[in-house]
Amino acid sequence: MVFEKYADLKKNHQIMVAVLIAFAVIAFWRGVWGLLDFYLFPENLELSLWASAVLGLGILSGMHYAVKELM
Repeated sequence: MVFEKYADLKKNHQIMVAVLIAFAVIAFWRGVWGLLDFYLFPENLELSLWASAVLGLGILSGMHYAVKELM
């Protein structure tokens, strides 16, 4: 029953649902990166930022090659 209401909402208000989902994704990643900055290298903000960027790029590169192999 809940899923039927969600399907109707999605059908009738696509822009609102898209904005809500985008907000949820952005809020989630903001929280994750904030926790990484707080716990990864809490005494050195610059090192924490660089480590987060390198980690993110490494994951993106790995996923790129994984998806490329699947195609």
